[in-house]
Amino acid sequence: MKKTYTILLDSINQVKDFANMINRFHCDVDLSSGRYVIDAKSIMGIFSLDLQSPLTLTIYGDNETDEAEMADIEKALQPFLVKK
Repeated sequence: MKKTYTILLDSINQVKDFANMINRFHCDVDLSSGRYVIDAKSIMGIFSLDLQSPLTLTIYGDNETDEAEMADIEKALQPFLVKK
């Protein structure tokens, strides 16, 4: 299972809050900006991206990532999601 979201991390506090939040979950998570892809659990990696533009967040679920955890992740992502 793979899910993709568009998020915006345009302040230092948002980056810290996002990194702390995403590290609570066990699944693999990538952030991409253009052709650069980093581990979303790496705060240093996040700071290496262009934070002025929206980022693509990809969550890779496996058998251990059940529906309840995915729902928890989606709920925790709400403050960072780009509203369309």
